[in-house]
Amino acid sequence: MKILVTGSKGQVGSSLVKQLSKMSEISFLAVDRDQLDITDCEAVDKLVKEFKPNMIINCAAHTAVDKAEQEVELSYAINCDGPQFLAQAANSVGATILHISTDYVFAGNKVGEYVETDDVAPQGIYGKSKLAGELAVAEACPHHIIMRTAWVFCETGNNFVKTMLRLAQSRDELGVVADQFGGPTYAGDIAATLLTIAQSLHKGNCYYGTYHFAGLPHVSWYQFATKMFSKANEQGILNRVIQVNPITTDQYPTLAKRPANSTLACRKVEQVFGIKPSDWQTALNNLNDYI
Repeated sequence: MKILVTGSKGQVGSSLVKQLSKMSEISFLAVDRDQLDITDCEAVDKLVKEFKPNMIINCAAHTAVDKAEQEVELSYAINCDGPQFLAQAANSVGATILHISTDYVFAGNKVGEYVETDDVAPQGIYGKSKLAGELAVAEACPHHIIMRTAWVFCETGNNFVKTMLRLAQSRDELGVVADQFGGPTYAGDIAATLLTIAQSLHKGNCYYGTYHFAGLPHVSWYQFATKMFSKANEQGILNRVIQVNPITTDQYPTLAKRPANSTLACRKVEQVFGIKPSDWQTALNNLNDYI
């Protein structure tokens, strides 16, 4: 199997590269924006036709949620046009595309978990551009997987865990939003899930479509931070107790509206591929790697 990975320096992309490097049965080409501008249709088509992958895993995205409100054109170029070009190129060489999407395609006001068939209603430019990307991928390549995830973190890049640990070096007290709920998702688990799905599809299992993959248990950002700091103390990374104060979304205004409910039901991916939700608590057992 030959896999093309785009967005290779991001959280999921770098996790994929790390895992693929240990899989001798798979040849892969990993590119980031320096090697491939996915918004350049001709460049995408040329690379895909030269490499001829069986699978394209698109990890490239414009994920700066607040900046997206001001960088509308750039958001749509990276989150919609780029995925469309990759999907068209995949289709032209008979490949499958696996594309990462987000909980932000939903309004975030449902009571209970979001399932794959729930109505979409993105509230900001980031969510709208990602939804446009989902639709473009599905239309351009019938052999597609759209993987929605949420609250991604790992040892690299910018994420909530790394930010909290950095702030804890200079502060004794932090206010963290307690009225937004979701499933923290370890990027290494997303990468493993994508590879499991890719291998299953390569064997001829035609389970194409949209899936959710995120972490359990569901928590608020406040609960996530509290658990993380508790583990940091246990691991000797922090030598004092950080006071975490629950605050409301209104007390922490942002340019883009955040969904109050980002909880994604992951039953479909478990039933079809046997993949369990991300165990985010275990992923916090080596917090030294996040510093």
